[in-house]
Amino acid sequence: MQKNSRHFSMQDALRLANSDAGQRLLAILKQSDNDRLGKAMDSAATGDYTGAMQALSALLEREDVRSLLKQLEE
Repeated sequence: MQKNSRHFSMQDALRLANSDAGQRLLAILKQSDNDRLGKAMDSAATGDYTGAMQALSALLEREDVRSLLKQLEE
């Protein structure tokens, strides 16, 4: 996947999901507030990425989550 690319393929998603950082991030998400996660997923599904980010804002403030997201960007 090219950095800053607007195109994100299923192959990219699988690579990220299967990475160590991706697996740790998924575990954190599964342990988080299911209602908040559901709202974020619903927002993202309709293209409301700002709403998705707002729903996950508390989670995104966590240092461990920010660190994992940074690893996924590399």
